Amino acid sequence: MKKHMKRHKVPKNWSIHRKGTTFIVRPSSHLEKGIPVLIAMRDMLGLAQNRREVKKAIHLNNLLLNNKPIKDERQAIVLFDTLAIIPMKKYYILKLNEKGKFMLSEIKESESMKKIAKVTDKKILRGKKTQLNLSDGRNYLSNLKCKTNDSVLIDFKDNKVSGCLELKEKSNVFIFAGKHSGKTGVIEKIKPERKMATVKMGEEEINVLIKHLMVVDTLKSTR
Repeated sequence: MKKHMKRHKVPKNWSIHRKGTTFIVRPSSHLEKGIPVLIAMRDMLGLAQNRREVKKAIHLNNLLLNNKPIKDERQAIVLFDTLAIIPMKKYYILKLNEKGKFMLSEIKESESMKKIAKVTDKKILRGKKTQLNLSDGRNYLSNLKCKTNDSVLIDFKDNKVSGCLELKEKSNVFIFAGKHSGKTGVIEKIKPERKMATVKMGEEEINVLIKHLMVVDTLKSTR
């Protein structure tokens, strides 16, 4: 895989200047869904001057992604991933702003130990074990009664799914793709035959594809 790409070809959701060096680092995965650690540290947070400083921080295990040491400055940070800068005791979560561009918001250390991800698929394995395939590329075995298009809460301390966020009417949702990307609202009505939901944002109601929605609260019991 190529390690660089031309600056004018970077995804529109990257929050970087369009003018500058001709080439820019390419993430090792999730090109459209995330940003490289280098871009986050240097261009978005301004906590590093150059690639060398980021690589040094990685070598010293000063940077954690979802509570695990980062191995490569090209490693992708995807939606709702958490980034920890250990020496500074700074913690961030990757979000989308209302213009649909990635942004890093500072959070508490306790908040960096968990994240929300969407269930994109389910598989029944041998022994009747259920595997949940998630939007961030992770897969978890879980006994949780969770359906495709629901969301799950991941606990990084125990490395397990700790709860399910059900896609239903009155659920708070985040729109992560499409022309309304970056906005939040409440589901008013689900239209399964059209694979859409009506989402209310203040006084406005819009129709959004269910595959573009992620439930972000209404946690139901794991028992």
